[in-house]
Amino acid sequence: MRPEIGRARELRRNMSEPEIMLWSRLHRLRSQGFPIRRQFPFRGYFLDFACPSRRVVTEVDGFQHAEDRQAEHDFVRDRLLEPHGFRVIRVWAGEVRRDLSGVMDQIISVLELSPM
Repeated sequence: MRPEIGRARELRRNMSEPEIMLWSRLHRLRSQGFPIRRQFPFRGYFLDFACPSRRVVTEVDGFQHAEDRQAEHDFVRDRLLEPHGFRVIRVWAGEVRRDLSGVMDQIISVLELSPM
């Protein structure tokens, strides 16, 4: 098994509560033509949730993403994804907890507007 596959499986087993909440809704979108994958390996990164066919990535950010070092890391990764046609949606973990339906509405809007 390739190392990135093992790491992705480990990350799937250890998802945060907000990631679990969001995944419980995102995986249902497959029936609507949006094949979402979780902990998707891409160019040395593991994307929280990705719809490769629509080139949409959803990242669930906790408090550590507000810190300068992590924010810089996120910025670099987002810039790496852009030339490959990916659009990144960043949602705060607290927002997922407070307003999961609103977060889903935002994600679905982007997915529907993204070309196949």
